[in-house]
Amino acid sequence: MKKAVYISILISLLFTTGCSQTNDKMTKAEMTFKADVDFDYGKIKEGSDGIHEFEFKNTGKDPLIITNVKSSCGCTVPTYTKEPIKEGGKDKITVKYDTGHLGSFRKTVTVYSNAKNSPVILHIFGEVIKNEN
Repeated sequence: MKKAVYISILISLLFTTGCSQTNDKMTKAEMTFKADVDFDYGKIKEGSDGIHEFEFKNTGKDPLIITNVKSSCGCTVPTYTKEPIKEGGKDKITVKYDTGHLGSFRKTVTVYSNAKNSPVILHIFGEVIKNEN
């Protein structure tokens, strides 16, 4: 009985390992960002545009497909291309933070794709100060 359990566990482990290695070999797209994935707005005035663009390049050998981009809250709105990005192609993810909320903020934007380094987490932070105009 114990021998049968050990054999089934061994077969399961081999199957799982084989599948994960196959997936790694199949994924040849890679998302490389031009600059750091952390962006500090610093002190930004209330009502400012709050827009930042994260530029990236597909440094892999297959088309890069962004499947979803999620922000950590509704005050941060990401936009991105739905079209595949060819090998060597460049694009950007635009993040708009709602600067109508006074005070410090720290938000994340998670980028899901077919890239081998997916998901990528982008960070924005700063402080919205009162506009004295």
